[in-house]
Amino acid sequence: MTEFRDKELAEGLAQRISSLLACSERSESNGRSYTIMEVCGTHTMNIFRYGLKGLLPASLKLLSGPGCPVCVTPASYIDQAIALAHHPGVIICTFGDMLKVPGSRANASLERLALGNIKVVYSTMDALYIAQANPNKKVVFLGVGFETTAPTIAASVLEADRKGLKNYFVLCAHKTMPQVMRALVEDKALGLQGFICPAHVSTIIGSRPYEFLAREFGIPCVIAGFEPLDILHGIYMLLGQIVRGKARVEIQYSRVAKPEGNPRAQAILEEVFEPCDVEWRGIGVVPMSGLKLRGRYKKFDAALHFSIPTPKVKEPKGCLCGDMLRGVKTPPDCPLFGRACTPSDPVGPCMVSSEGTCAAWFKYQGEIVQ
Repeated sequence: MTEFRDKELAEGLAQRISSLLACSERSESNGRSYTIMEVCGTHTMNIFRYGLKGLLPASLKLLSGPGCPVCVTPASYIDQAIALAHHPGVIICTFGDMLKVPGSRANASLERLALGNIKVVYSTMDALYIAQANPNKKVVFLGVGFETTAPTIAASVLEADRKGLKNYFVLCAHKTMPQVMRALVEDKALGLQGFICPAHVSTIIGSRPYEFLAREFGIPCVIAGFEPLDILHGIYMLLGQIVRGKARVEIQYSRVAKPEGNPRAQAILEEVFEPCDVEWRGIGVVPMSGLKLRGRYKKFDAALHFSIPTPKVKEPKGCLCGDMLRGVKTPPDCPLFGRACTPSDPVGPCMVSSEGTCAAWFKYQGEIVQ
């Protein structure tokens, strides 16, 4: 656990949360429990990092959801990327956190190929520059991420189109958050009563796309920042709605997130991408929760250009990443956690990414099976 500033303020907020729930429980004939979910990987990591669960009352169950883009990328996509890496004349460009994600075959990952044509980049524009510098190669960027990173990928496509580049492609695996949140609410096994909404995503899309959760399902939502005080304040705001029987979308992270979001980023997304059905690892196909290249920009779609098959694959035997992404299991429930699956040799994606639930638990909770 990492020490942080304003710990006394955090403890005060935690006490207010406990008092709020205690007052609610006294007003009812039986004590009750409360189940809320954070759907952002950065929230998950910081909740573990700062030991926030230890400050909260036992009647509050805080679940981690599918907010890690690397974790929800299906093994079939990794298989496609590996297949592309074997194509002659292809350069694969990717963010570093994708290298270790396992494919469907044992020990299959981009990192293990060692072909020399896999480049780690820090932005989509780096990939574009590589394409410009290598006109005789075909450069494929692995487009993985939520609404936060998708505008930067859209911008690279617009720039490639403006420059007339014919050797730049994107292998799309973009996902959007609101519709998968609908799927989680409809999963009765979870019994969710509220969401801590993702902060980075919400700076792009705003608060309005979550309003259907309050309107149709009576599920309160709060967009919270990433600092410990932000998270605790967001939980307090969310529980205030639940206790009072209210359901609306509130913004705790008001210094950055606005109801309307970022119109310019939204316009770029709308121009380049269109919604599509997409598979979420461990959850399945969620209707209209993905993004694919539209119209004139389909010429940059690597899956279309290379005609890559999308094989049906099974999760590794014993791996419970899918259940953890749905919030129905925790890392110690997994028979592989800390044994066959560690950050240095991950079996499932939740142990790969720094935002994965297993990686966070392994690093900060000390729940390592000997």
